[in-house]
Amino acid sequence: MKNYIKSFILVSVLAIGFTSCHDDLNQSPLDPDLFTEQDVFSNAVEAKSALAKLYSSLALTGQQGPAGNPDLDPNDIDEGFSQYSRMLFNLNELTTDHAVIGWGDAGLPDLHGQYWSSSNDFSEAMYYRLAQEVSFCNSFIENASQLEDDEVQGFIAEARFLRAFTYYNLIDFYGNVPLQTVVSTELPLQSTREELFSFVEAELLEIEELLISDGANEYGRVDQVAAWALLSKLYLNAESWTGQNRYSDCITYSDKVINSTYSLNTNDANGNGSAYDELFLADNDVNGAQNEFIFALNFDGLQSTTYGGTTFLVHGSIGGSMIASEYGVNGGWAGMRTTKNLVNKFANDIDDLNAALGSLSDWGLVGDATVNAWDGPDMEMYQTAPNQYALYADLNAGELKFRFNEDWGQNYGDTDADGTLEPGGANIAIAAAGTYFVTLDLDGLTYSITPFSSDKRGMFYTDGQNLEISDIGSFEDGYAVTKFKNIDSSGSQGNDSSGEFASTDLPLIRVAEIYLNYAEASLRGGGGDSNLALTLVNNLRERAYGNMSGNISSGELTLDFILDERSRELYWEGQRRTDLIRYGLFTTDTYLWPFKGNDEFGTSVPSYRRLFPLPSSTLTTNPNLSQNEGY
Repeated sequence: MKNYIKSFILVSVLAIGFTSCHDDLNQSPLDPDLFTEQDVFSNAVEAKSALAKLYSSLALTGQQGPAGNPDLDPNDIDEGFSQYSRMLFNLNELTTDHAVIGWGDAGLPDLHGQYWSSSNDFSEAMYYRLAQEVSFCNSFIENASQLEDDEVQGFIAEARFLRAFTYYNLIDFYGNVPLQTVVSTELPLQSTREELFSFVEAELLEIEELLISDGANEYGRVDQVAAWALLSKLYLNAESWTGQNRYSDCITYSDKVINSTYSLNTNDANGNGSAYDELFLADNDVNGAQNEFIFALNFDGLQSTTYGGTTFLVHGSIGGSMIASEYGVNGGWAGMRTTKNLVNKFANDIDDLNAALGSLSDWGLVGDATVNAWDGPDMEMYQTAPNQYALYADLNAGELKFRFNEDWGQNYGDTDADGTLEPGGANIAIAAAGTYFVTLDLDGLTYSITPFSSDKRGMFYTDGQNLEISDIGSFEDGYAVTKFKNIDSSGSQGNDSSGEFASTDLPLIRVAEIYLNYAEASLRGGGGDSNLALTLVNNLRERAYGNMSGNISSGELTLDFILDERSRELYWEGQRRTDLIRYGLFTTDTYLWPFKGNDEFGTSVPSYRRLFPLPSSTLTTNPNLSQNEGY
């Protein structure tokens, strides 16, 4: 499924009402060598080839790739622009604090400035792409249902999942759209968000036992865990979308995912101190990351090429003084950067970290490795438990000891440099200046002094880049994001030796997101285990930091913290707009970022922009539809 997508056109796929203006949805074979519908659905082997088309329609853009025979009308949008995850980035990341883009293509500046119209090329193209996927799924389900093979019944369940996932997107982006589950030429009526929500919920509940069991499907295809995960996402947004609180259901299905065979990747394959970056490398289908991917788009630099997907994310974020070959590609497109809002979410405030440890104590650090040298005053530690103390400290190269109440009558050192303390023992050496996490255990007379590693999820290129953005058109304004790379865990380029197309798969749903869903739903009153919620979040932070230095306490686990943690964990993965809407921050002046509302310092925008408009041409074609408010 990753390296081989069979050339295939679903013949006689009829446009559902809200896309019937597009001839590409009424397809016939363009080449007599291509399969006919009768051939495709003659047996399970050929039906599987048709199923591949449903997956590939989200990853690729047409029959030829990367361009030349598009699924969508090229008169509406350039084929390279029209790929699903590229538009997902444009609609769900570019419209937020996570990204700006320097290109002036019609419609792109409108997205970050939040002043798009009903004729915006990108919101229209996403609508058509999603509508086409629904149409393809409907056709597959109808035709494959004629086969009685048990394996084909599993294929049909996968197609129903993909259709449900597509409607999840339509609910999120457009609100009220037609619900069409059969191939038809009749113009459908417009369904409400509540009706669409109920449909997606019912579909997922029905197919969870029809899909291949947990972890039993081949990589690149979904199993029953994907249904649970999508239900978790659906229920988390239920109150935002329908006004109905479903957080307890979110807990239920998040818990199913958490206890499934899928797991957080902890394999630091490239040995850089964190297992997070492996998720976004060219071998993420085999380096351990695949165990975290519940649903991912598969890309191969030779077999499945597109100017969207991770090819877009890697090339588009390279510019300025960046060296493209270091990211496994042959050049940069000097497009996307991020705002200071995302960058600042990774900043460490030593005072805040220390304040969260506990109460200030009389035990402290003294020595020329400390800010006040041997004369003091000492760097006071915080009591974390009886006879347990800790401190985040900026230290110099030098020596130190532990001392009580700045009195040399009670001090500890380490005579044998073995981690064990002795009264009046030898000075403890600090080899290099840096930030350290220092602990003192008076019960066991032991201590630790470990480098405090910051959150390695923050992957930014800063050389020659300005944190502040005054000119979106200048690539040097805004930090570049280096999260996605076309290199593998050994540092080698992806399998396209030309460096043109990336082989990095793109997760759409992964275990880490479900961890955060559980924690948020629990905090919103959904029940669950608060201790588990804290553990799940700290598991993410331990992976990010490479140790426990970034762990938080139960008092720090708040809804605001979860929103920031989602930003740190999931940035540029197509989640941010949905999250900000759920928190009531997307359009209001409660939270601002550079050029929100087309203002350099940010401003509020009308609340109707929480939805995108239906395409104008669709309204003309189907008089049963009404435009979303404000457009």
